Amino acid sequence: MLLDSTRPIGETLNTDLGRPKSTSAGVLWSWYALRATYSRELKVQAQLQERGVRTFVPMMWKRCPVKPGMTTPSSFRHPRLDRGSTIPSSPTRSGIQRKLVPAISSLVFVYWTREGLDSYIRSFGDARPVNYYWDRTIDAPLTIPDKEMENFITVASTLDEDLVFLTEVSDKLREGQTVKVKEGPFKGVEGKIVRIRKSRRVLVELPGMLAVASTYVAPEELEII
Repeated sequence: MLLDSTRPIGETLNTDLGRPKSTSAGVLWSWYALRATYSRELKVQAQLQERGVRTFVPMMWKRCPVKPGMTTPSSFRHPRLDRGSTIPSSPTRSGIQRKLVPAISSLVFVYWTREGLDSYIRSFGDARPVNYYWDRTIDAPLTIPDKEMENFITVASTLDEDLVFLTEVSDKLREGQTVKVKEGPFKGVEGKIVRIRKSRRVLVELPGMLAVASTYVAPEELEII
């Protein structure tokens, strides 16, 4: 289940959260989870990328009916990380087209300093477009360890229609063996072996938030760790 995002911005930086990285100047960087109001996650992402800030919005393909008079775009711009990549769209068949949409409504991941994010959010006054997801157990904004976030990005960025996003992970799914993918599009990813929709997959979880399950992974591509 996603954590609370209604708490106000705190004043104290907890340097133990999410294994934040420290620069030579002592500035701390970490992955933060933000909730964009009114589903403005892509607008917030574009604003932050213009500032040179690394972001990630999980995306997925959705099949949508085409209204009369609509034209199918020749490509979509995938707003992942700090670079765009053109993703061809499928030809319309029987009035249906594929559309690239956020997989989790209103969710934006941002790799920045707490001070930088506080300043960005406060610059909007009462009309702020985003709020932190708040970890009530430590009374501070939720952060995600770098390794877990990179695993999540590697899997989610493939944009395969067979990916599975979960906002709740059962204890049974967590019982799978921990593995590392040795080859293929998920090379280097570490996660749990799970079986979803009768298919062997690797589950990458962001604790307290959500998880993504890869597409089918062959046994010979996996290493137990």
